[in-house]
Amino acid sequence: MKILLCEDVRGLGWLGDVVEVSAGYARNYLLPQRLAKPAIEANLRAIAKEKARRAEQRITQHKRLEAAAAAVEGAEAVVAVKANEQGVLFGSVGAAEIAANLRQLGFEVADEVVQLPEHIKRVGTHSVTLKFADDLTAQVTVVVVAEGEDVTSLKPGSTPGTDGASEDVTSLQEPQSGNLPEREKKQSGRAP
Repeated sequence: MKILLCEDVRGLGWLGDVVEVSAGYARNYLLPQRLAKPAIEANLRAIAKEKARRAEQRITQHKRLEAAAAAVEGAEAVVAVKANEQGVLFGSVGAAEIAANLRQLGFEVADEVVQLPEHIKRVGTHSVTLKFADDLTAQVTVVVVAEGEDVTSLKPGSTPGTDGASEDVTSLQEPQSGNLPEREKKQSGRAP
């Protein structure tokens, strides 16, 4: 069945495109959701101006995304989080934290753009892909440091943490041994 798309439908086409779909898909989903109309001449004329306007918007949006990808390519984001002596994080660093850090640095990055196979759970340097569009990606470096580490000592362009980060982290924060026995006493129910 030939139909005229009234909206952009992911994986099918853009507004104003005439596409061939199965009759059931058209009758049960596209037509009731008002995503499409029958492909007749009157509908084609009615949607022609909107099709041209949307095509112009897509071109403008793609150019804006290309500029954002070029600007952020190769950038370095430093995220400070709590970690133990072995460099394992208490929690994890996700896409939202990375995107927020890049926005603080002045880059135009949405949370959905950051592509992580899994959350970052260790201190160190990590390469992260930003996917602005299907054909438009950028690579950034994310340096995860322990919260007590001196972030101002990091030099721009350097990538600390690959070989000596775990050694630096262990020497920075020592656990407070005075608080540990009190916690154990409270858990056991004994009075001090």
